[in-house]
Amino acid sequence: MEDSPLRIHDIMACDVYWDFDGTPLPREQHKFLVSFHPTPGIPTPELVRSITARGPDGYRVEFANQPFTPANTNGHVYDRTLDYYWYMVNLPEGFLPGGVYSIEVVGTDGSVRNRSRHQDIAASRRLVEHYTARREEILASFAPSGRRELETVPAAGELECSWKTLDQLGGPDAYYIHRLSTGDSAREFDTQNLTWWDNIFVQRMRGRSDAGLNRSSVRVRADLAADTRYAYFVEATDANVQSETNVCVFQPHQYFRTPSATGAAANA
Repeated sequence: MEDSPLRIHDIMACDVYWDFDGTPLPREQHKFLVSFHPTPGIPTPELVRSITARGPDGYRVEFANQPFTPANTNGHVYDRTLDYYWYMVNLPEGFLPGGVYSIEVVGTDGSVRNRSRHQDIAASRRLVEHYTARREEILASFAPSGRRELETVPAAGELECSWKTLDQLGGPDAYYIHRLSTGDSAREFDTQNLTWWDNIFVQRMRGRSDAGLNRSSVRVRADLAADTRYAYFVEATDANVQSETNVCVFQPHQYFRTPSATGAAANA
């Protein structure tokens, strides 16, 4: 049905190097993702009957039509800023073999949509090898970090987060995505309610071909709350287009807190 409101924007089928602290999950994982164009007037999940990922040698996995959480790692995420949904499933079953992967979406109206991509394992392994070789130096470079208290409560554009990139350490070019949430642990990090994130995929779609490329810092474009604990993490990828991505490296969360409004005023 060509007039179906359920339209795929893009897909991902890629390796994930899951370097979060305090997790029982293995470092080597993979994931599938499908993002949709906005469906004004009706939530996208109400239009979805099923989503299935397929790959070489009969590989198959079903997406769940439920909110994505760190506990279930399978479901949908809603971006309030752009009014669109994406579905994601993370699988702790190692990296993907090379080959063609596809995602099929069946709508409640009977429409069927398919997208496919080829997984380049050489690109994936190269980025992971360079990251693990320089991991400690990279982690030591993050600022702010260490749960330290900021001197003031930042307004939009005032807080800069920075880190070392792989190319600065003799590694390959990579693209960097920053996500910030309230919380004092990886478990408290709320993917469904981010304070701010640097969406390089949307930036690329809007014409910035180098969005996120070797980016070593961002300025958080959101007002932060006083007396609040925050967590952020920086994801390194080999592309800023979803369907061209072969690997995502989820670097450990970094933590900081803001002072009370009274304390911030006194410091000022």
